[in-house]
Amino acid sequence: MKKFLIIQTASLGDVILSTPIIEKLHYSFPGARIDFLLKYGYEGVFRKHPLIHHVIVWDKSEKKYQRLLELINLVREHKYDAVINVQRFASSGLITTFSGASKRIGFSKNPFSMFYTQRVKHKIGKRKNNPHEIERNLNLITDLTHSTDPPDTTDLTDSTDLTKFPVKLYPSQHDYAKVSQYKTKQFITIAPGSLWFTKQFPEEKWVEFVKAVDIKLLIYFLGSPSEKELCQRIIDLSGHPNTLNLAGKLSFLESAALMKDALMNYVNDSAPMHLASSVNAPITAIYCSTVPEFGFGPLSEKSYIVEAKNPPKCKPCGLHGFKKCPKKHFECAYNIEPNQMLETL
Repeated sequence: MKKFLIIQTASLGDVILSTPIIEKLHYSFPGARIDFLLKYGYEGVFRKHPLIHHVIVWDKSEKKYQRLLELINLVREHKYDAVINVQRFASSGLITTFSGASKRIGFSKNPFSMFYTQRVKHKIGKRKNNPHEIERNLNLITDLTHSTDPPDTTDLTDSTDLTKFPVKLYPSQHDYAKVSQYKTKQFITIAPGSLWFTKQFPEEKWVEFVKAVDIKLLIYFLGSPSEKELCQRIIDLSGHPNTLNLAGKLSFLESAALMKDALMNYVNDSAPMHLASSVNAPITAIYCSTVPEFGFGPLSEKSYIVEAKNPPKCKPCGLHGFKKCPKKHFECAYNIEPNQMLETL
């Protein structure tokens, strides 16, 4: 096995949660070439990654299906020994199916998994002690990385894998130098945004929290360019004298480099949580409509979960969140108090 392709074309958080596969493949096949296929806009997380040979980018913004065909042809030209598809949607299944690889591995939920050489079950539940997503992802390569008989379908990951092959990104010295100017005093970071409304701690609740933070402590706001206005409103309404809006000003890896040395990083159940986990930065994760039992929780050594002490019976209302609260009360968020978050600081 000399050439591998990992496919994950979902969101940034999903891409980060697939990085243990990179780590374990490199450990098992130290001389092999590992490539990664992801969606346009997220390729910056693998800039100068020491274990990835080449990043393939799929721009879905226009001519989506024409570019899908071009990707399939490109993948076939590379003649991979194995394609590991972490994505569960049809488009990635097509790429895997027509890749020409002798080993085509992915989750059985993918519509094209019938054409894989190996299918692995992907189970998400609400009970405690459910597997984390990185465990489900590592199950994909058990057959490749263990010298045993071909496996069945699920729950095959050695428990030691979860600590030996963590989520991991590699900010460069340049990334750390870029953010060193913000590390002259003790600070926390806040990433208040999310792609989903019901995963996002409400703006006015963030304001309450910021008002309660010691005025001597520096607060840096992180996020995408589209979240710059949200961050600024929270800053203006809170009146905290030591805040700085860095939304849209830092790359993914620069943000991770900053988070690594924070006293605490306050995040929603969203991509910044996984970004912090990738450098083992301290995390306080605020869960509104979702629950950590789904298996997407923080992985840093110093991690805290904050949820409503009296959650509504409708929580969790969905795996990914919604654009608005289905019950129109959003009690799972509004019942969280600022002092719960201050306790982790």
